[in-house]
Amino acid sequence: MFIDRIDEFEEILEELCSEIPEELFQSLNGGVIIEEEVMYHPMSKKDDIICLGAYKRDMLGNSIIMYYGSFMEMYWDKPGDEFKELIKHTLYHEFTHHLEYLSGERGLEIKDEEELERYIRRENE
Repeated sequence: MFIDRIDEFEEILEELCSEIPEELFQSLNGGVIIEEEVMYHPMSKKDDIICLGAYKRDMLGNSIIMYYGSFMEMYWDKPGDEFKELIKHTLYHEFTHHLEYLSGERGLEIKDEEELERYIRRENE
């Protein structure tokens, strides 16, 4: 069982977002949202792919979702600085998806798809 670190998670996320230039939030009208559940990738065969974050585009707009429950599932025991770096890495990954979407690029999306394809091939062997 993991300890509750939601306040720490929120503070770190707020601090990281405040360090990002405001213009990078362009068209991120849904903002950065914290969801409390553990999010498993839909292609995960045995709940072995945990999603830490997601870039979401829908009719309500664009947003970045950070899955607190997923972080707790994987990193509940990490010390503060290491925990912050893991959150930062995920936040920047999702921001990269947003910025690539705005510029019409798909590099990171393609890389993520390739990693998923490698996972599927391993599972089917």
